[in-house]
Amino acid sequence: MTTTHVERIQAEDGGEFEGHLALPESGAGPGLILLQEIFGVNQYIKERAATLAGLGYTILAPDLYWRIEPGVALPQDEAGLQQAFGYMQRLDVARAAQDAGAALIHLRGLAETRGKAGVLGFCLGGRLGYQLAADFDPDVAVLYYGSSTAAALDLAPKIACPVLFQFGDEDTYISLDEVEAIRRAFADREDVEVNVHHGGGHAFDNYLAPMFSRPQAAEPAWRQTVDFLERRYPA
Repeated sequence: MTTTHVERIQAEDGGEFEGHLALPESGAGPGLILLQEIFGVNQYIKERAATLAGLGYTILAPDLYWRIEPGVALPQDEAGLQQAFGYMQRLDVARAAQDAGAALIHLRGLAETRGKAGVLGFCLGGRLGYQLAADFDPDVAVLYYGSSTAAALDLAPKIACPVLFQFGDEDTYISLDEVEAIRRAFADREDVEVNVHHGGGHAFDNYLAPMFSRPQAAEPAWRQTVDFLERRYPA
């Protein structure tokens, strides 16, 4: 049975913020920072944390909106989407990436993770996870449809860990040309995988959001994610 509690994380520039911690049934396992979509640490993120903890990982989902408003957890409907865009417009993305890094350092320092911590991010979290992979040396990175990744390929040589990229071929925010640029940037890395899923729009994994959910893309992508973690970062 997964157990959860709130962690207090020390920010690099002072102050503290919260993270949702989910522990596997064993009580310990390799760490994964779970980075939120634009809706905050909401039900979807907490359910994904529980799923990953069920695989044997210790999961920490940090509140990346805390500098704007702590505890944001928006519903995945049209009204929630408009609110989420408002938070995104106010988000200092560079500072949020540093906060994600602070969460990684915190997770790596917990006895439950034995010094190991990777990152898994969705949407906004995929974008921030790419930055984190370049700057904070996680043990693994799984990045779902992170926009602006193709505009930051100068960071690719800094990324040493195994990486799994997941994209959809109907994503209106990320073109297939951008995906191919990412694939080329990592072409010499056998431990980096770039997958494109037919029928997948942006945020296709979010099964709680009817406007985004695409099971035909999400289900094979999740199987690939579990397989990748088993091969590259086993619990």
